[in-house]
Amino acid sequence: MLDPFCGCGTAIAVAEKLKRRWIGIDVTHLAITLMRHRLHDTFGSELSSYEVIGDPKDLESARALAKESEHEGRYQFEWWALGLVDARPAQNKRKGSDRGVDGYINFFDDNSGKAKTVFVQVKSGHINSSYVRDLKGVLEREKAPIGLLITLEEPTEPMRKEALAGGFYEPEHFPGQQYPRIQILTIRELLEGKEAQYPSLKPEVKKKSSLTPLKSVFLTTGYPM
Repeated sequence: MLDPFCGCGTAIAVAEKLKRRWIGIDVTHLAITLMRHRLHDTFGSELSSYEVIGDPKDLESARALAKESEHEGRYQFEWWALGLVDARPAQNKRKGSDRGVDGYINFFDDNSGKAKTVFVQVKSGHINSSYVRDLKGVLEREKAPIGLLITLEEPTEPMRKEALAGGFYEPEHFPGQQYPRIQILTIRELLEGKEAQYPSLKPEVKKKSSLTPLKSVFLTTGYPM
């Protein structure tokens, strides 16, 4: 099944449910990020393996995407970067104020059924300690436990010290386990496999299936191949 304008991914989700091979094409990294969340939320461990083609795979390509999307506020870069940490975009940036939040990650660390949130900011230009302080302000305003700052450039030493001064989040149900309240991850680190730190009790749903997994592809023209 080929959907050359797959948008929110309805046709792809149906094809996956019917165990058909599929190719989805879209021009924005926002669409790709949303489709990935939809597929993983819907199918969990039964989701067939797939490959994303056309997105940055190295630091040089990431810089090229940031430069290419300058005319629209670098939103394509931002949406792609959020996908690296499985964060959901905060909004479709066509755009009012984002209130300092570019994306969010929900997690569970108790049995209340109520999710807690990691708020995510993405910066592709020059950075300094003011961005860390801004993220601290977001956490205070939203009463959130953890904030994540994703940067294209390497953070300065004052930035790291400012983040460390933010202290740690210790979940009530995991005494002794601590997670930095302010975390900084670079695109380079994310491409190398480093991950954000936060607790999670959300169980993975595993179902038995006698069907052979199919390999499918996301093809996005949002980045020059």
